[in-house]
Amino acid sequence: MLAVRKARRKLRMGTICSPNPSGTKTSSEVCNADWMASLPPHLHNLPLSNLAIPGSHDSFSYWVDEKSPVGPDQTQAIKRLARISLVKKLMKKWSVTQNLTFREQLEAGIRYFDLRVSSKPGDADQEIYFIHGLFGIKVWDGLMEIDSFLTQHPQEIIFLDFNHFYAMDETHHKCLVLRIQEAFGNKLCPACSVESLTLRTLWEKNCQVLTFYHCPFYKQYPFLWPGKKIPAPWANTTSVRKLILFLETTLSERAPRGSFHVSQAILTPRVKTIARGLVGGLKNTLVHRLALISVYPLRFSRRSQ
Repeated sequence: MLAVRKARRKLRMGTICSPNPSGTKTSSEVCNADWMASLPPHLHNLPLSNLAIPGSHDSFSYWVDEKSPVGPDQTQAIKRLARISLVKKLMKKWSVTQNLTFREQLEAGIRYFDLRVSSKPGDADQEIYFIHGLFGIKVWDGLMEIDSFLTQHPQEIIFLDFNHFYAMDETHHKCLVLRIQEAFGNKLCPACSVESLTLRTLWEKNCQVLTFYHCPFYKQYPFLWPGKKIPAPWANTTSVRKLILFLETTLSERAPRGSFHVSQAILTPRVKTIARGLVGGLKNTLVHRLALISVYPLRFSRRSQ
């Protein structure tokens, strides 16, 4: 049992990848970090939208700053309560949804990233931060971490889904888009027909990054994809049964062409959920329930979180 646990932990971190003595890798020895490059040839020409691509929710929230102001994504009531130092410590327990950094997620095989960003009150330098109740790391730092991985793994393709923006005016958006452009350069894939995108076409063009921008600002830049091209229906429930039903229904009703599709396999705490598990936090209150989904015979064929 201990050996199984260790193997699972290594798999989660993307470290099971010991090559055989010949220097090549068998199918069971492929690193999670290079799973796209290692797919069989008959999948190289399949539209990318037909592949099941693992992703993470609030991908950046492996670290949040208790000492920073409460984010603009929170209500005035929460902001007032947060003046009490203990409140921010409790908020952190419910704001952190990941325990792996961007790099570690990529090495584990994650290729879709759910991103929420904000300016910070009082900052004069137009810096943009990741946000989930509390402020996370600077977006620039996260982008550079991702780019470093992509440079080392040139056949891996990622999806960056910028879907929530807070306290951002046109200047902030220009600053963010410039950061994206500076970080990835020619790795950015211009918006085009979803059906035309395959691993082979992306590899031939040396493109690795699809950036979705849920704001009209995308129209000004050819490398920004409109948010409508990657819908992510949200179950908004604490019930595993309702979540599974929702996922199966929305997947079966997805548009057959013209867009990607995100299946958000997540449970969302309600006010009473937080009240009951205030000290325990998200991990000890809801996360363990999601283990049930792994043993349920889901009839999925595309990206899930």
